[in-house]
Amino acid sequence: MLLSLSSSILPSPIPHTKFPTTQGQFSRVTRFSVSAPSKITVSASSTRRPAPTPKTRNPKDKEFSQTLFFEVTEKKPIKKKKRKEKTKNGKIWVHTLPEVLSYHIHKKDWIIVLELFDMLKGQPYYQPRKDTYMKLIVLLGKSGQPHRAHQLFNSIHEDGCESTELYTALIAAYCQNNLVDEALLILDEMMKIPHCQPDILTYSTLMEALVGALKFEMVVLVYDKMVERSIIPNTLTQNLLLTGYGKDGKFDQMEKVVSSMMESTTCKPDVWTMNAVISVFRDKGQIDMMEKWYEKFCSFGIQPQRSTFNILMGAYCKKRMYDKMSSVMQCMRKEKCPWTTPTYNFVIEAFAAVGDAANMERAFDQMVAEGLTADTKTFCCLINGYANAGIFYKVISSVSLAEKFQIHMNTSFYNAVISACANEDSLIEMERFFERMKEKECQPDNTTYSVMIEAYRKASMNDKIYYLMQEKQMMLSDDKNLNEPQETIFG
Repeated sequence: MLLSLSSSILPSPIPHTKFPTTQGQFSRVTRFSVSAPSKITVSASSTRRPAPTPKTRNPKDKEFSQTLFFEVTEKKPIKKKKRKEKTKNGKIWVHTLPEVLSYHIHKKDWIIVLELFDMLKGQPYYQPRKDTYMKLIVLLGKSGQPHRAHQLFNSIHEDGCESTELYTALIAAYCQNNLVDEALLILDEMMKIPHCQPDILTYSTLMEALVGALKFEMVVLVYDKMVERSIIPNTLTQNLLLTGYGKDGKFDQMEKVVSSMMESTTCKPDVWTMNAVISVFRDKGQIDMMEKWYEKFCSFGIQPQRSTFNILMGAYCKKRMYDKMSSVMQCMRKEKCPWTTPTYNFVIEAFAAVGDAANMERAFDQMVAEGLTADTKTFCCLINGYANAGIFYKVISSVSLAEKFQIHMNTSFYNAVISACANEDSLIEMERFFERMKEKECQPDNTTYSVMIEAYRKASMNDKIYYLMQEKQMMLSDDKNLNEPQETIFG
């Protein structure tokens, strides 16, 4: 029996005229309907094993609309990368030390990079280069080594490569690792050096980090300090200020900033201004306000982009407003705005939330057919969807498929797998993936331990709970030690 669209959730696309209405506009699309649990089918492309009898779903799921419309496009083969041809003569080129250093910077092998750089400094032909220091500091920041970046930065004084750009890179290294207070100390140090004064990029980097750290009052202080130093704000800094006001709930201040930008001749709002504002209301679940501001920006002449549509998709997906998701997707087709991996992720997530394995797989197959690359979130959604549908063996096959696609398996990925194992009461598999997680040097978090402890509690395994809690406590202690400055490794 096919479940029809609930009469309580009528198609009601957002009011902007560019969005197609759901009445009479879906004649050219395919309707994906959700079958009852007893008739869940699994595509042959995913597995040849017969699907086991799924678990009984919660009756409350029926009150949500389980129908989503989206256009089925022609499947395209995945483009394979061409193999690099070998040189005819088969000669082996001898690479210089700077070339090897550049290679390992590209490979993000920060330990080897520091060793090679130390060797390079000892060579008679070595000449200090600002761009080399810049690459090293950026690499260390992205590798979670801000203190080592600072140690490297201290050697810059000897080579005379001080500059505003290098100070900004060091600030960014601290900001990327949520060490905003240390970044602010670097800013104070910059102000004391006449030829290394902070610029608009420096302040933008700090403001973005402060927004991420939820230190909204500091965002305003840094902005005011920038203005006091006669640095003219640009659209980027205004957008960051908007985000700070919005996340802090100061909507009146946010509206004043938008109004001033619309009246300005040098700092006009752009599509990222639109995205910043509607993201605030998306995160707070205020769909009406999000749509109101979307209309306001469109009336000002700002054209939405793929990132804008994906923000709307994310908001509607969380609220299970499938009719509006469908409208946004049709609008993207109409505006010739190709769907991206995040777009499909929202569709897959919507089907996964209600355990609709069949349509979830159809969306995934269509994404792959269009040549789009699945990412970590894609597989997290697939795993959650199979777990909700009670098809546990496909959770395991999804992990194998992720390995085949070389998907980055982070903490969220393993949490999804461990949670699926716990729901299935498969504690042996749960422990196996937990050990694999640690072997891959993927740090468990509170969610990991909470899920496992609850699974052991259901099985009355008190000894397992005790050892797991001890391990969690040791992990917290290790994290605290990692935040402490480490000894230098330079000779």
